[in-house]
Amino acid sequence: MGIAEEIEKKSFEIISEELLKRGIVLSPKEENITKRVIHTSADFDYVQTLVYTKNAVSTAIELLRNGADIVTDTNMALAGINKRVLASLGGEAHCFMADEEVALLAKRRQTTRAAVSMEKAAEIKKPVIFAIGNAPTALIKLYEMMQTSDWRPAFIIGVPVGFVNVESAKELILETDVPSIVNRGRKGGSNVAAAICNALLYEIAR
Repeated sequence: MGIAEEIEKKSFEIISEELLKRGIVLSPKEENITKRVIHTSADFDYVQTLVYTKNAVSTAIELLRNGADIVTDTNMALAGINKRVLASLGGEAHCFMADEEVALLAKRRQTTRAAVSMEKAAEIKKPVIFAIGNAPTALIKLYEMMQTSDWRPAFIIGVPVGFVNVESAKELILETDVPSIVNRGRKGGSNVAAAICNALLYEIAR
């Protein structure tokens, strides 16, 4: 075991001890995901704010096992996802935020790149897990697309961070029938989105 692995192992032991001291018992299915989010953020509030829809973890794992792709709303989240494990399952990670066509369309429509990149992602001809850690407009666009067509994302990880439209955008996703993991409130981030993706991938690898 390398130094990095030893530090991570020790960190998870500390998290488990801290949860025990607080009298917090996590659902066995959700435990590793929540702990990895705490590990990446050092924030135990996620125990209270992470929302898992019914059978969310088993649904996401089944999608990944069957080669689902992951689409992020930032290159930071994209960089953080373990693409080697994802590729071994037949999946690929994408981020269209730097796509020239996306930039041109966003400028022409006077909207955000994140919103337009969701439209581009919807063209992928296989199941897609959307991992949104930064842009509430991406979640709002996904919701609008679901309301105006019969298209549905396979899964949504909705954890954007911020102050403007963040909380309401997350609540919109929880109103849908799409399986999801959402963090209520203002907290989240690209690192949290990537951590959730990796926790799911490591469950399979384990």
